[in-house]
Amino acid sequence: MTLLENLKKKGYNPKDEILSGLTVALALVPEAVAFSIIADVSPLIGLYTAFIIGIITAVFGGRPGMISGATGAIAVVIASLVARHGVEYLFAAVVLMGIIQMLIGFFKLGKFIRLVPHPVIFGFLNGLAIVIFMAQFDQFKVEIDGAKIWMTGYPLYIMLALVALTMAIIYFLPKLTKVVPASLTAILVVWGIVFLGGIDTRTVGDIASIAGGLPEFHIPLVPFSWDTLMIIFPYSLIMALVGLIESLLTLSVIDEMTETRGKGNKESVAQGAANLVTGFFGGMGGCAMIGQSIINVSSGGRFRTSGIVAAVSLLMFILFASPLIEMVPMAALVGLMFMVAIGTFEWASLRIFRRVPMIDVIVMILVAGVTVIFHNLAVAVIIGVVISALAFAWENAKRIRARKHVDEHGYKHYEIYGPLFFGSTAAFAEKFDIQNDPEHVVIDFKESRVADHSAIEAINKITERYQKVGKKVHLRHLSEDCRRMLDRADAIIEINYYEDPTYKVATDQVG
Repeated sequence: MTLLENLKKKGYNPKDEILSGLTVALALVPEAVAFSIIADVSPLIGLYTAFIIGIITAVFGGRPGMISGATGAIAVVIASLVARHGVEYLFAAVVLMGIIQMLIGFFKLGKFIRLVPHPVIFGFLNGLAIVIFMAQFDQFKVEIDGAKIWMTGYPLYIMLALVALTMAIIYFLPKLTKVVPASLTAILVVWGIVFLGGIDTRTVGDIASIAGGLPEFHIPLVPFSWDTLMIIFPYSLIMALVGLIESLLTLSVIDEMTETRGKGNKESVAQGAANLVTGFFGGMGGCAMIGQSIINVSSGGRFRTSGIVAAVSLLMFILFASPLIEMVPMAALVGLMFMVAIGTFEWASLRIFRRVPMIDVIVMILVAGVTVIFHNLAVAVIIGVVISALAFAWENAKRIRARKHVDEHGYKHYEIYGPLFFGSTAAFAEKFDIQNDPEHVVIDFKESRVADHSAIEAINKITERYQKVGKKVHLRHLSEDCRRMLDRADAIIEINYYEDPTYKVATDQVG
């Protein structure tokens, strides 16, 4: 069986891949230009970034079908660096960003994205959908005497009509046929109407020219010194983490859409390599783009071909087709992005508000709010994860319990169940009646687990308190990892007494 036959067996469709890639390439143009403006760099820098990062991650990334390029999250971070130190320091920071991301991938730290709870992902997607939707409003404004004001009259009506037509084609065409991607068809139909009808409306060329040559190799013109490293390192670290968080979350979303599983660590290495290269070719750094990735997958792009076609097409636009691409109406791209926003929003999350714990609802709303207000997906996700973790710790802290009884030998037994960790140590300490307990006390951890150093310290304090009143504590049924933890802590704190090192306690008599 040939490679092509094997791919077709897995659902590979060359036509869908190519057309999806072309659709994504058209959608990448205004995005790359807009992010370049946010970062205060030339539009060509954003376009070159989209090409270089797009082609490298498409070939070597861990998630076929995922689209990467210049993104708003990175643009927001680098804006202050460019304003303070200039564009050459940006290129150096992007190189270091790539190195950091590659190290994260090599050390297999990408797996920690699995720790992101589902409410955080819902909030991330909902917030991002709102950001994508609101970002299109700028296209409904015109600049007069340096101030942007809303369109009125004929220009507004034309813009709204073309946007509505684009959205209608994208929504209804798949119900009639799936032979051609709805998104690309919508763009071409609206472009044809505007061109043939001589309609005066804003086009890509009204934003910026995308004509240019091939990107050129360029070593950043910065001093190779410790001072330079201190300037760029904070930006590089933030960009690396922001980029990977957004990329790995996008990977998880595409995994769900395609019911397949990508490789987070491989994607981290590919993203790092892409940023390393783009830094040496005058790029601004980037990561996965969830909007374009959803466009690609929804249009049938599930394999690496679509990403490669998108990147190569973007370069072709820059080199040869800039006059044609600059004629594409912005209304068509706005309509496309509106549909992406609608598709990105997790409408199901609204229906489960009354079915999930209140803390999950709060996390969803908070993550979405931070994303919308600050346009910083990484900060939003980190806040959501921290709050979810604290809520989890609080709930588990309340689950520590102790069954108590006195055996025939007069030994008082405390059978602990529930996790013993930093959050439950206070409740653990309250379970014991030190003054009234007999001479021998057995603390049984058969249904518990000693999780951290705070738990060890709590055990030590209990044994010390019993020791001060002349009583002895027997620790039983400690799991092997708990005992190792206690052994390691022995140099720091004194554990008074161990029992049952061979785990035969269930059949032995106490004493």
